[in-house]
Amino acid sequence: MHIKSTILASTMLLAACGNYQAAESIPASPTSLTEAEPVRATAQTAEQILAAMTLERKVAQLIMPDISAITPADTEKYRFGTILNGGNSGPYGDDLAPAPEWLKLSDEHWDASLVPLASGEPVVPVLWGTDAVHGHTNVKGATMFPHNIGLGATGDPDLIRKIGQATAIEIEVTGIEWTFAPTVAVARDDRWGRTYESYSEDPARVSVLGKAMVEGLQGYRSADDYLGNGRVIATAKHFFGDGGTEQGVDQGDVNGDLDALMDIHVAPYPAAIEAGVETVMASFNSINGRKMHGNTELLTGVLRGDLGFDGLVVGDWNGHGQIKGCTNTDCPQALMAGLDVYMVPEDWKGLYETLLAQVQDGTVPMARLDEAVLRVLRLKEKSGLLAGAPRPSERANAGQWDKLGSPEHRAIAREAVAKSLVLLKNDGVLPLQSKANILVAGKAADSIAQQAGGWTLTWQGGGELTNADFPGATSIYDGLSAVAQQAGGTAVLSEDGSYADKPDVAIVVFGEQPYAEFVGDRKDLAFRDEEGLRLLRQFKSEGIRTVAVFLSGRPLWVNRELNAADAFVAAWLPGSEGAGVADVLFGQAPASGRLSFSWPADCAGAPLNSADGALFALGYGRATGDHAPLATLSEECSALTDNGQANWFISGRLASDIAATADGVVLPDLRGANGGVTARGIDRNAQEDAREIIFTAGSSLVLTGPKSSSGFRITYSVDQRAGQPVALSSGGSTFDITHPMAVAEGKGWREMIITDECLPGLSNDLTIRSDGDFTIKVSSIARQDIAHGTSCSF
Repeated sequence: MHIKSTILASTMLLAACGNYQAAESIPASPTSLTEAEPVRATAQTAEQILAAMTLERKVAQLIMPDISAITPADTEKYRFGTILNGGNSGPYGDDLAPAPEWLKLSDEHWDASLVPLASGEPVVPVLWGTDAVHGHTNVKGATMFPHNIGLGATGDPDLIRKIGQATAIEIEVTGIEWTFAPTVAVARDDRWGRTYESYSEDPARVSVLGKAMVEGLQGYRSADDYLGNGRVIATAKHFFGDGGTEQGVDQGDVNGDLDALMDIHVAPYPAAIEAGVETVMASFNSINGRKMHGNTELLTGVLRGDLGFDGLVVGDWNGHGQIKGCTNTDCPQALMAGLDVYMVPEDWKGLYETLLAQVQDGTVPMARLDEAVLRVLRLKEKSGLLAGAPRPSERANAGQWDKLGSPEHRAIAREAVAKSLVLLKNDGVLPLQSKANILVAGKAADSIAQQAGGWTLTWQGGGELTNADFPGATSIYDGLSAVAQQAGGTAVLSEDGSYADKPDVAIVVFGEQPYAEFVGDRKDLAFRDEEGLRLLRQFKSEGIRTVAVFLSGRPLWVNRELNAADAFVAAWLPGSEGAGVADVLFGQAPASGRLSFSWPADCAGAPLNSADGALFALGYGRATGDHAPLATLSEECSALTDNGQANWFISGRLASDIAATADGVVLPDLRGANGGVTARGIDRNAQEDAREIIFTAGSSLVLTGPKSSSGFRITYSVDQRAGQPVALSSGGSTFDITHPMAVAEGKGWREMIITDECLPGLSNDLTIRSDGDFTIKVSSIARQDIAHGTSCSF
């Protein structure tokens, strides 16, 4: 039976207002805009406020800018309905800002939104949304829970409700009211870079766990604390099909019979709506050629008509700009299709002005504008913001820093880590003996950033983050060391696997480097990093038993590592509580995790979603006492030998073995400023998938990677030619590109091919130097086999 027909009879009864109570011990700090007593929201109904609003204020309620692109003064002037912080946005330009800075900025925008208007119309408090997708992980010191793929392996909705409430409390500590979670995508192709945001490939499991997270974040609809203290607004995302794109390409195309697609990808939404989810985020992807942000039949017909959703529909990061005929600053089509709030992080002013004019000239009917604005106001009403709510720092939980990463919340996270681990192989080495002398190897063993993955302090996670950036968190090694000592043994860290005294057992921690969204898209499922494989084989040759702890955001082809290890644990991305891994390895917690995704038998990456072609099927997982041998696996993988092209920079990410430096200082992930060079993320086809590199006179950018005899293929754009010479250098050769850059001026994105024809002796380095001020945009850099003698081209 198709889902469309099964949900027609569903009735969604959404609950009443939340009830904020003022915190007793948090003094009010005056806003920078006014020294007057903090203004509280006027207690009026959504309908009363709408009737008294001017057109300009109505339009502003539909605009959601990013905190990196606005000030509180902008909020006072325009009266935005909502604001957000993106994955790389923090208070006052610091994405590693301490928690008090988040609360301070929340107060400032709140106060700015409530400064009395000269017109006398009612003021409306601003609402702040954040991506708290595995805890409130934009903020230092917060508890980081396992990503959804790990929570899916627990299969425990009660635990997930606890995680939701703990996350909500920590969000409230910083004065924020809304999270863009949970993701209820049903990931069907593990090559997708957001697979770890999905609970499972199984729609039924996603439905149960997604509903539980909504209930944890918002509270039960019938409960007194619904959207009150210790609760925040949840978002089911992304409607719909984000996990079903062709070849797992993020923001790509989802094609097929509509009812069949809905049976899979719409399936989790009725449960979330039944739980009372107040907002739904539209998806970037297309359904049979039409972008979801502009799809009236699906956003309005299915979501509102068939599913009965009457809450707020919010857009994703400039998703409206991807609709045919739209730009980031001009898109009435999205509003007419059913979008209520535009997420327009940086181009907010242009969109505000355009939308205002379109209402004035009738392109957007006033009735549709009022409908969208009323949904924004009703959301604020339900969450208590229109009932005289105090400023953020005066609320219960606000500023109670001991609740951010509290022992109680970390205990929940530790339990979740233990329950998420899936034991794939065990010849009897587990559980570890109580008095064992253990060697812990691998760069990931003592890296909280790697075990936490993407969406952790920064959008992509990882990078230059160190354990010092995670106060209160525990690395996997630290957890193993503590539990080993409690058991009367020892655990010694040796990243490279060297040792003086032969250990009883070696634990090798390895896996994927952090990534988020399209940066994590892959063409296959071969795990290529051989650090873990080398260590496992080394220990095997030395007669040392091994336990492999694999960190990943998806199942990957690791047949070689499975063959080399005596025990193999899929640990996913466990977050801040590495001790949960030790609990299972030492047998203090059972190995209870079960695969919520099929595990591939080969490396090609074709979608599985059934036992057919799976090495381990959905639901697989061993108990610690299951010592049945695992047959030797094939280690043939054609993808591993496909070395025709090596991407140095692609989809907004610098490869892990490539260094970018300016004046000898590393620019991590090709970002930052030094020596007259500034590199910043810009949008080409997707969020921050390219870089703008700005040179001042006499500055140079140096890229260095593995040795290669291949040429360079670079996608670039030049808006304005250089006034002084610009040159490329490699292997001791230099080539003047001043003229080619002048020819490229204003011609949009182009491709340059660099071979030994213009740079004889082309080596493993590439330097761009400019004698004057010069700016170039780059979206990809790759080493590629190019026939000898091929001319350089621009």
